[in-house]
Amino acid sequence: MQGRLRSFLFIAFILVFCACKQNQVRQIPVSDFFKTPEKSFFKISPDGKYISYLRPYKDKQNIYIRSLATGAEQMATNFTDYSVRDYSWTFNNQIVFTQDIIAVDEFRIYTLDVATLKVKSLVNLEKARIRILNRNRMQPDVITVAMNKRDPVNFDVYRLNVKTGELKPYLLNPGNITKWYPDANGNIRLVKVSDGVNESILYRANDKAPFKSIIKNNFNDRVEPIAFTGVKNDFYALSNVNRDKTALIEINAETGKEAKVVYASDKADILGVDYSKGKHRLELVGWEEAKPQKHFLDNDIAKLYKNLSGKIKGNAVDIVDRDSAENKFIIVSSTDKNPGSYYLYERGGDKLTKLADINPEIKPEELCDMQPISFKASDGMTINGYLTIPQGKERRNLPVVVMPHDGIWGRNSWDYDAEVQFLANRGYAVFQVNFRGSAGYGKAFRMAGFKQVGGKIQQDITDGVKWLIANKIANPKKIAIFGGGFGGFSALYGVSFHPEMYNCAIVKYGLINFFTYLKDAPPFFKPYLKMTYEMVGNPETDADHLRAISPVFHTDKIKSPLLIFQGAKDPRANISELNQFVRELNKRNVPVIYRLKENERAYFKSEHNRMEMYAEIETFLSNNMQVKP
Repeated sequence: MQGRLRSFLFIAFILVFCACKQNQVRQIPVSDFFKTPEKSFFKISPDGKYISYLRPYKDKQNIYIRSLATGAEQMATNFTDYSVRDYSWTFNNQIVFTQDIIAVDEFRIYTLDVATLKVKSLVNLEKARIRILNRNRMQPDVITVAMNKRDPVNFDVYRLNVKTGELKPYLLNPGNITKWYPDANGNIRLVKVSDGVNESILYRANDKAPFKSIIKNNFNDRVEPIAFTGVKNDFYALSNVNRDKTALIEINAETGKEAKVVYASDKADILGVDYSKGKHRLELVGWEEAKPQKHFLDNDIAKLYKNLSGKIKGNAVDIVDRDSAENKFIIVSSTDKNPGSYYLYERGGDKLTKLADINPEIKPEELCDMQPISFKASDGMTINGYLTIPQGKERRNLPVVVMPHDGIWGRNSWDYDAEVQFLANRGYAVFQVNFRGSAGYGKAFRMAGFKQVGGKIQQDITDGVKWLIANKIANPKKIAIFGGGFGGFSALYGVSFHPEMYNCAIVKYGLINFFTYLKDAPPFFKPYLKMTYEMVGNPETDADHLRAISPVFHTDKIKSPLLIFQGAKDPRANISELNQFVRELNKRNVPVIYRLKENERAYFKSEHNRMEMYAEIETFLSNNMQVKP
C-alpha cells in the first residue's frame, strides 16, 4: 500500500514539475526585440531586374542591391555617419535617397546610379524638408518634389533632374496650399488650400489653365484625392462629406460634385486605397475594425491576394512594391506576434521566394496574442482597444502597463508592436486604449475628442483602467503608464491627477507644455495651427484650460517615480523647459531618472541608445511595480 502511495506521489510530482516547466516563458533578450533589422525596406526596380533593401553597416542603414538575373548582391552605399533615411527608384535605374544630418539640422538628397554604384549629392537643405511627389515614366530623369527651401512655412513644387541635379521651380506656393496632387504624368491638377480652418480643393485641366475652387469644407469634412479615373476629368477621393464614416467616392473635377460611392463601410473609416498607377485601376480598400480588413475592387488583384494567402498561411499579406510590368511583386507578411517577412513573388511560374525575416530572432510561438477589447466610458460612449496578456498567465490579477498612443488623432492597431511584446514577455499585461478622437471610428467619434485633451480623452484612459480593475484583470496595486509624445503627456497627466492609480510612469519625448508646443511648432506646421486651436485649444482664449492640464505647471502633484527619455535634436521639444521641469521635480524629491541623448530626434535611431533605453525601462518597472502599500 505504502509502495503504491509513494509511486502515486512520485508521478504527481513529475506531472506538476512538467507543468511548471511548460508554463515557464523564456525571457527574450532586449536586443532581440529592438535591434536594427538585418534587412528591411525591400523595393524592386521598375524594370524588374533588381531588388534593393536597407541593411546596417557599422550601425548605420545603407542601401544594398541584388541582381535578380545573377543573384549577386552589392553594398551600394557605405555611410558611417548617418543612415540612409528613405529611398525610391526612378524609371532610369537611379535611386534617389535622403539623409537627415541631425547634428546640423541638414537634409541631404543623393542619387545612386545602379549601373556604376556612383553616389552623387543633389541637394543640401539646411533646416528644410523635401518629399517626393511623383516619378514620371515619360521623363525618367525627372522627379517632382515638394520642398520648403524658399519659405520655411510653405512647400513649393520643383522638377528635379536626378542625373544633372538641376532643380526647376514648377509651382510656387502663394501661401495657402497645404497639399499637391500630381496626376500619372507628374502634372499638378489638384491642390488643397487652407486658411487654417476651412479647406478647399482646387482643380485645373492642364498646366496652362488657372486653378479654380471646386470643393469647400470645414476641416471636419475631409476630401482626400487619390487619383484621376481616366474617364472625363473625374477623380477618386476619400471623403466623409455628408456621412460619418469616410468612404471611397468618385468626384467630377469640373463641378466638385460626388458622382458615386465606390465603397463604404458602416463600421469604420476607409483608411487606405491601393491604386495601380501602371494599369490606372483601383485595387482594394482597407479599414480597421478589431483587426485590419480589406475589400478588393479588382478581380485580378483579388485572385493574386488569394493565391498569396494560400502560400503564406496564417499571416496578413500586403503588396508593398511592384515592377512596371506588374509581373514581380514585393510582399510583406506579418501578424500581431510576427514582425514580418519579405518575399518576392513572380507571376511567371507562380514563384514565391522569401527575401528576409524582419527579425529572425523573434519566434511567434513565444509571443502573446493582442486581444481586441471594448468597454463603456463613464459617459456611456463605447471605447475600443487592445489587451495583451503574458503567455502562461491567467487573465486575472495581473501587473499592467497602460500604453496611450502617440498622436492625439492617431490610433492603436492590431499588428506587431515590439514594445508591447517586450513588456508582455516580462510578465506585464499591456493595455492600449483608442480613446475618443482616435482615427478610424468615424467623424462623430473623432470630433468627440475636440477640446477634450485633459478632459474626456484622459477620462477614457482612466475608465479603461477602472474596467480592468472591475473585471479583476488588473492588480490595482501594480499599474504603470508608458507613452511617447501625446502618450507621454497622458502618462504625466495620469500620475499628476490620478496618483493613486499608477505606481510609476515612463515618458518618451513627452509633451509637457501645450503653450510652448504650439508656440514652438516648426514653420511648416504653421498652416495647421488654427485647426489645432479648434481641436486642442487656443493659447489665448483657452489659456486657463491649457495651463490646468500642462504637466509643467503641476510638478507639485507628481509623487510617483518617473523615467524620462528625450532626444536633444527633437524639433518639437523645448529642451531648456524640460530640463527645468526635471529640476523642479528633483527639488520636490520626486524619484526621477532623466536621459537626454545628444544627436537624437524623437525616435532613437542609434541601436546602442535604444538598447540602453529598453534595458533601463525593464529595470525601472521591476523596481517600481512592487505592490503599493
